[in-house]
Amino acid sequence: MKTENIAGTTVLRPPVTVTPRKDLRNWLIGRPLSTADAPHQTIGKAIGLAVFASDALSSTAYATQEIMFILAVAGTGALGYTFPIAMAIVALMAIVSISYEQTIHAYPGGGGAYIVARDNLGELPAQAAGAALLTDYVLTVAVSISSGVAQIVSAFPTLADYKVEIAVSLVAFVMLINLRGVKESGAAFAIPTYFFVVAMFITVGVGLFRLANGSLGIVANPPEMMIEQLGVAVTPFLLLHAFSSGTAALTGIEAISNGITAFKEPRSKNAGITLIWMASILGTLFLGISLIAGKIHAVPSEHETVVSQIARTIYGGQGFAYLAVIAGTAVILIMAANTAFADFPRLGALQANDGFLPRQLTFRGSRLVYSRGIVVLAGLASLLIVLFQASVNRLIPLYAIGVFLSFTLSQSGMARRWWKSGHLKPGLEITEPGSILKFDKSWKFKMVVNGFGAVCTFIVMIVFAITKFQDGAWVIVFLIPSLIVIFIAIHRHYKNLANTLSLSNYQSYQRIQRHRVIVLLGGVHRGSLKALTYARSLSSDVTAVHVSIDPVESEKIRDKWSTFGEGVRLVILESPYRLLVEPVMEYIENISSTTQAHEMITVVVPQFITKQWWGNFLHNQTALLLRFGLLFKPRVVIVEVPYQV
Repeated sequence: MKTENIAGTTVLRPPVTVTPRKDLRNWLIGRPLSTADAPHQTIGKAIGLAVFASDALSSTAYATQEIMFILAVAGTGALGYTFPIAMAIVALMAIVSISYEQTIHAYPGGGGAYIVARDNLGELPAQAAGAALLTDYVLTVAVSISSGVAQIVSAFPTLADYKVEIAVSLVAFVMLINLRGVKESGAAFAIPTYFFVVAMFITVGVGLFRLANGSLGIVANPPEMMIEQLGVAVTPFLLLHAFSSGTAALTGIEAISNGITAFKEPRSKNAGITLIWMASILGTLFLGISLIAGKIHAVPSEHETVVSQIARTIYGGQGFAYLAVIAGTAVILIMAANTAFADFPRLGALQANDGFLPRQLTFRGSRLVYSRGIVVLAGLASLLIVLFQASVNRLIPLYAIGVFLSFTLSQSGMARRWWKSGHLKPGLEITEPGSILKFDKSWKFKMVVNGFGAVCTFIVMIVFAITKFQDGAWVIVFLIPSLIVIFIAIHRHYKNLANTLSLSNYQSYQRIQRHRVIVLLGGVHRGSLKALTYARSLSSDVTAVHVSIDPVESEKIRDKWSTFGEGVRLVILESPYRLLVEPVMEYIENISSTTQAHEMITVVVPQFITKQWWGNFLHNQTALLLRFGLLFKPRVVIVEVPYQV
């Protein structure tokens, strides 16, 4: 045993040999890990791409289709604008990726848009970024899982009636995998992620080759479009609308900057390289899919995805190669939820550590992951899937506003950071909560890049909010401010609590000069006498209280108490309406109203504890009811005295 003496106070550190017991959780999520195992749970670039890039990469499965859904109202001829719009989106993708690559090196502790906004823009923008990101992660799970199920239904239409049940089951599956830890979930998801990337590159490559030699052709038996072709003109607003819908391809780009701490050292370097890999793969596949979709005359439809149409056109039917592409796409869309499960708990822990979310989210589970955040995310995403019946087209309008709000705040914050950096003297460093700020000779160029990116993403966010407002985007427009209000209320609570508990100008409490003890009697037996013995050890001022519901039974209790009560006074409260807790509450209320600051009341409740767990339900839970009732009474304490039977 280690012993320390600090300013006259002895501190003992006895050895603790207790380990978590084996239970069902060990079978589901693996054996508990000690805190010392944390450094060994980090991941490298290859696994990091699978964990944090699956969301972004999966968006190639539906981003092109979302562009086409908007253009289709102007007629099939308008679908020819799909590829030019995709090129503009990739240009924006490059700007945002460069911005986040800078963020990764400037903020190696992770946190992404939330930390950048907190350090450079202030508390309110930081909470806006936090609300946007948390909302985005919930929607990421709902959208990606629903989109994965849509791919499955495309290949097996008979499952269409069960897509909600399938989607919720998949959310639960991904949750369980993530509860096992980042390293294990990354290893589990690496193979499906790389399978998808290889399958899509082969498909796009074969498609481009057949396009070049003129053997590609067009999609056979295209699905019903189910979009009313209004024959409207192709206006700049329509193109902006399609552009904003297609920017779903950018979702997930910020994920790596939020999860830097999951990478092996050197963290920033590994995370930055992974981000470049992800952006390159994403941009290439998105452009390839958009180009081929236009050449084969694919149509947007809820019955068959664009990727499915491309694969069966390129491979000439629904053979093995087609099924491999559909399987890979479905799996990557399901695995895309893993990105949110990796980042939502981390961001929740950061905000909780700052006092804007419940502190419970900062606690790591048995596998060194923020398990409570993982469970909360799974619950919220499942609720959305049920409410929107796993429809990607209905969920997408909720999706991108939060994403682009976080993009805008992150890039605005970085532009502000470079401005501050440019006004520092060379060699001078300033330590901020999330990073170290120092002079950067390229600050003007970086500030312009981030500022331009912030303007672009802000415009996309506004266009998306306007064009998708009636489709459901209004929910996010009102939800994010509501979340900010909740965050601030939580923060105010913690701040007030800290001030109340602060030891600044602390003066010791007065010693208790009078201690009244009340023992509740349901009957006179061994359990109540054990409680009486305990009560008399606390104070000589002891009163037994019995609520009289049955006069005959009360007389028996009075007679027994005269024999076994050791002279302690007995108060019998008549209850003609057979109320049990209320008369006790009234009695204690009357006493507590006359107590002084140096007086204390302790209510002692005998509590039966049975050997069988179910036996406890056969007894009145008086102590529990009284605890709720007296919780807010000053100078009143409830003590349960267990009696094992």
